[in-house]
Amino acid sequence: MTNSELSLYHITRPSSLKENAPLLIMMHGYGSDEDDLFSFASELPEELFIISVKAPYPLQPYGNAWYAINFDAEKGKWNDNIQAAQSRDLIAKFIDEAVQTYPVNKENVTLLGFSQGSILSYAVALNYPDKIKNVIALSGYINKEILPESVNDTNYSNLNFYCSHGSADQVIPVDWARQTAPFLEQLNINHKYSEFPVGHGVAPQNFFEFKDWLKDKI
Repeated sequence: MTNSELSLYHITRPSSLKENAPLLIMMHGYGSDEDDLFSFASELPEELFIISVKAPYPLQPYGNAWYAINFDAEKGKWNDNIQAAQSRDLIAKFIDEAVQTYPVNKENVTLLGFSQGSILSYAVALNYPDKIKNVIALSGYINKEILPESVNDTNYSNLNFYCSHGSADQVIPVDWARQTAPFLEQLNINHKYSEFPVGHGVAPQNFFEFKDWLKDKI
């Protein structure tokens, strides 16, 4: 398969390993694109095979989204959970295609998501735990509407989560993110949760912390 034949448009940074490389898939936030998180790639361990994907829904005048958000809806923001679930399943399909196409280890797949990409990283891992090993969820939260009904009865012992949020986040309230650790704890999932004194973004110390966490996990 070539890039154009896979389900999602993406860019890659090859691994220093010729085969069986740990795979890192990056998923950007609402209104961004595949170049956004890819700026981290050169700073991350060279043994990682890195793929940064573009969300399927184009926005005007630029950028892409994993699902629609109606900012005018009452009660704040309203998410299109049908689109979100479709994107969740599309990412799961893309993971299968990527591990068949590239020289990577399907037992060592990490998702790194920011904001909307982070929300979907949680959803993919909790719906398809057999496809994922690690999740780095930056500035997101767990949307229970796109989790499986069997979430409380599923064995998630293979998963590791690194979750972080800005304590001054003006887009996704930090209170939403603070519900993550208790939820993961209840599912007996190995996790680390950190907050940084920033808004909706990734502070340098946040980057170094998740980079060290990831080195330890791959």
